[in-house]
Amino acid sequence: MTQLKLDLSNLEDAFPANFSQEQIAKAKTLFLKRLAEVAHRFYGGKIQTAPKAGVFGFNWFNIWYTPGVSKISTTIRDNNDASFELSNRGNLVAVISDSTRVLGDGDVTPPGGLGVMEGKAFLMKYLGGVDAIALCIDSRNANGENDPDALIEFVRRSQYSYGAVNLEDISQPNCYRVLDVLREECEIPVWHDDAQGTACVTLAGLLNAIKLANKKISEVKIVFLGAGAANTSVARITIAAGADPARMIMFDVNGALTTDRADFRDDPRWYRPWELCVRTNPQKIKDIEVAMKGADVLIALSKPGPDTIKPAWIRLMADKPIIFACANPVPEIYPYAAKEAGAFVIATGRGDFPNQVNNSLGFPGILKGALMARARKITDEMAIAAAYALAKYAEKKGINPSYIIPKMDEADVFPEEAAEVAMQAIKDGVARKIISYEEAFDWAKRDIEYSRTMFQSMIDTGFVKEPPLNMLQEALEWAIQQVA
Repeated sequence: MTQLKLDLSNLEDAFPANFSQEQIAKAKTLFLKRLAEVAHRFYGGKIQTAPKAGVFGFNWFNIWYTPGVSKISTTIRDNNDASFELSNRGNLVAVISDSTRVLGDGDVTPPGGLGVMEGKAFLMKYLGGVDAIALCIDSRNANGENDPDALIEFVRRSQYSYGAVNLEDISQPNCYRVLDVLREECEIPVWHDDAQGTACVTLAGLLNAIKLANKKISEVKIVFLGAGAANTSVARITIAAGADPARMIMFDVNGALTTDRADFRDDPRWYRPWELCVRTNPQKIKDIEVAMKGADVLIALSKPGPDTIKPAWIRLMADKPIIFACANPVPEIYPYAAKEAGAFVIATGRGDFPNQVNNSLGFPGILKGALMARARKITDEMAIAAAYALAKYAEKKGINPSYIIPKMDEADVFPEEAAEVAMQAIKDGVARKIISYEEAFDWAKRDIEYSRTMFQSMIDTGFVKEPPLNMLQEALEWAIQQVA
């Protein structure tokens, strides 16, 4: 068994030689969860607050605070938009959740979402050069029910402290109302990453996957497994990008979405799924095996696997089948099993497999672009522009069945994505600030390089300490014992 390196680049070689692929996949998941717990305990979380202005002598306190700061308050009073330039608001995102639908773990109580929300903030800073704050809100009313209006009211009242809001991990159907109301009523962009972010990155991967299969988006037959906020948004954005809704069939735990679904039809809170009941599956196919016959693409954002997607379904699909198995933390089918069943392209939400379709490729660049343009909202067209930017970046590098979308460590993709989003914001008429593509690209690149240099400097100078290697090794050995 190989001793782990700090960067975990040899993780694949660290498991016993007699382990099967299924055992390695299970042990890897357990290892990552175990290490996450001990590493978060070691650091006490992963985000801190630090000033970006200097103290060059005692009198600088009088500039950063009273009496000098009075001028900042009155200037903003007379022109609220000055807050984007005179405070950190112009580069600050609030990551807001009621923690009712966190990953595959469901309702984890308000503070239970902090790990994910801090993770979003961490990635925004490192990948997009954007500052962020994690805010987990108790949205329960006196009856213990989660009230979407509580979230709406909180965001509406606090919006003047941030340049944008990233909604996260809000259960359905509340998530639909929260997003749609806030998008229209707030003066800053409100983005639901589970919905719009997932849709953007999935579309980017889909564009390149169907290109490799020599197919057209307007002609492919797509089956969706799962009808939550993520997959309903994927379907809606994919239709907006040119897919034919008549060639789409969506399933949830209660079966296929059709106009016969009274549960969606009769409850106005479920208006997003009902729209897809009306627009898709005109033949009212209700059996998933029938739906999978001749399907070109299966997009799953449903129950964690690994047995949610059956290999037999993949064998029913058309030539060069494309599988997106994006449940977290365990995909609906492991990539090796999908390949054995004949999958041409297999994508998951995990970075330890090829083709990671993860929101982290989307939200740092999209929010950076929106902030640079001082956008009032993020339109669907801005999300589609980001998807095309991601797809084109990967295509320039050379796409293949194991590389349909950029990786998180390809830093150059984020300035391109941010610049395209800023340009689309201007085109859509939602930008307060008009800048050129070159200005946006250079601005984003400069901020991202600053963030990454700061991260590395903190490690080099010991302000961020390296975790002990035995901590990694103990987590690995524990995971192996659980699976052996």
